[in-house]
Amino acid sequence: MILFPAIDLKDGKCVRLLRGDMAAATVFGDDPAAQAAAFQAAGCDWLHLVDLNGAFAGEPVNDEAVAAILARVTVPCQLGGGIRDLWTIEGWLERGVARVILGTAAVQDPDLVRSAARAFPGRVAIGIDARDGRVATQGWATETDLDATDLARRFQDAGVAALIYTDIDRDGAMQGPNVAATEALARAVSIPVIASGGVASLSDLIALRDTGVIAGAISGRALYDGALDLAAAIAALRAG
Repeated sequence: MILFPAIDLKDGKCVRLLRGDMAAATVFGDDPAAQAAAFQAAGCDWLHLVDLNGAFAGEPVNDEAVAAILARVTVPCQLGGGIRDLWTIEGWLERGVARVILGTAAVQDPDLVRSAARAFPGRVAIGIDARDGRVATQGWATETDLDATDLARRFQDAGVAALIYTDIDRDGAMQGPNVAATEALARAVSIPVIASGGVASLSDLIALRDTGVIAGAISGRALYDGALDLAAAIAALRAG
């Protein structure tokens, strides 16, 4: 199972939100590129980047910060937030992003997801963000009646590289991931599923890994707070 350190970008800084609330942002650093380099030095295989401002604006906002990260590290980066048209997808991939994440677009413009997945094999993922199993869009500000598993199944044959499943109520709360819901989603589809939201300890990562069906996990606040040591966690997952 791959551990993805998260760098969430708000106003050019590294932050973590509590349950998706932009007003409840904790700033952890004003040099995202340096943070990315530190994560790479600790041995990560991937980085998970989110343009939080972009998710609300519907277009990229933290371009400079993302570009600085891409220039600083060599590990592949996946990026989500404000990516809602083919031009933006292609632009980020050309600039060095390894994989783009489409969230709101998966609900509002599924044809875009399918077209992008065909055009860029292995480089398009879907972000499914949910409260109580129901999908939220527009930076988690808009809740829908769409079931997360139903949304995932719509793209079973689309050729997407991965599903990033975030339990919004767990995100940034340090209360542990929703292992049961993430495992159920992973068993419902053949697309690799990456867990996001709530990872607070090595035992949380082990629980996700031991399901045998979850391909990866994203951690942010636990790494910044020091509750999880990245190098030790990576070593433990690889040993297991």
